[in-house]
Amino acid sequence: MSAEVKVPRLAESISEATLVEWLKADGAEVRADEPIATLETDKAAVEIVADIEGTLTHVRKPGDVVKVGDVLARIANGAAAPAAPAAKPDAKPDVKPNAKPARAPAAAVAPPPKSASPASAPALSPAVRRIVEERTLDPAAITGTGPGGRILKEDALRQADAPKPVPAQGAGRTPARVEEPAAEPAPGAEPSADGDRVVPMSRIRLKIAERLVQAQQTAAILTTFNEIDMTRVMDVRARYKDAFEKKHGVKLGFMSFFARACVQALSDVPAVNAEIRGTDIVYHSAVHLGIAASTERGLVVPVVRDAQARDLASLEREIARLALRARDGLLTPQELSGGTFTITNGGVFGSLLSTPILNPPQSGILGMHKIEKRPIVVDDQVVVRPMMYVALSYDHRLIDGQQAVTFLVRVKERLEDPERMLLAV
Repeated sequence: MSAEVKVPRLAESISEATLVEWLKADGAEVRADEPIATLETDKAAVEIVADIEGTLTHVRKPGDVVKVGDVLARIANGAAAPAAPAAKPDAKPDVKPNAKPARAPAAAVAPPPKSASPASAPALSPAVRRIVEERTLDPAAITGTGPGGRILKEDALRQADAPKPVPAQGAGRTPARVEEPAAEPAPGAEPSADGDRVVPMSRIRLKIAERLVQAQQTAAILTTFNEIDMTRVMDVRARYKDAFEKKHGVKLGFMSFFARACVQALSDVPAVNAEIRGTDIVYHSAVHLGIAASTERGLVVPVVRDAQARDLASLEREIARLALRARDGLLTPQELSGGTFTITNGGVFGSLLSTPILNPPQSGILGMHKIEKRPIVVDDQVVVRPMMYVALSYDHRLIDGQQAVTFLVRVKERLEDPERMLLAV
């Protein structure tokens, strides 16, 4: 019996992908639910797993563009060929008269059987095995969250990033820091005549380029600015971050404050959470909040679903979960689609001010920036405060200047008086 491995339904509006790599070689034995290939769509990398166990036969090669329903491989799940029958014990050899007795063949030494893995050692995919070997992890100590308790790539990375116990002084020499190996040239890279390296754009990078140009060509983008005194938020965070992490199991960052402030400001100015469809305006009843994240593959925007129904702890947990999956390249197309408003934070890279570009078909995007101490006037006194410039880029076809400015002021008011967010006023 054999089964076909086909390109699954990826997400709404995504019909094709690129086969990036095979995780199992042609002719290899695979197990059910074992990752065998990686596809890259316009939005994310997707692992393809085997439905059954058996022998894998590749049908497509890395670099091929495939569509939903295309056959990637076949898995033959047949019984092993029966062993040659043993000679009957009473069979007599056929000896010719006067023939010299044949020299007894040397005894064949059977290869030693492969040592079986201990029952506690879980089966690992190639990607997970690579992390386990590189980070010197104990697979038995990793909690698997995949089907049947299978260890996923993110489980291994989470274990690798877990705090390690500090050895007692003098217990041993500190191991030398291992530097990450230099990135290998991308597949298909070709050197040019003057020594430059020419690399084909990935599907994600091509899609990013396409969407940015689309945003510039189809929307009337305008940006308005303001500045926020971060004193109160920083004070609240400093006083409660330890208790918050102890109770909720996640660190208290600034992003959840901005997310909460934006959700409430969107309730005040619904047009910023709307979009244009043809000649209609769609006002979204829920806030599906995109949080832009920079990864090795490019910029991605995972979406926090129903952000309006989440408190700070829930927002932090979901933002942290999506950020981890973005870093590890594990986001699904579903986690990257359906956003209604986006927040991007250039401040983590040191940006003091910028004009973010819309994420179509959304009509608004908030840009956060670096917190920097600056002199400002408070009650006719010049004081030094931690300040952040914020920018709202918006589609002027749908959002008027008064609405844009009002939205940004509402965000500013809530962050400079965090109690307002708790009281929803």
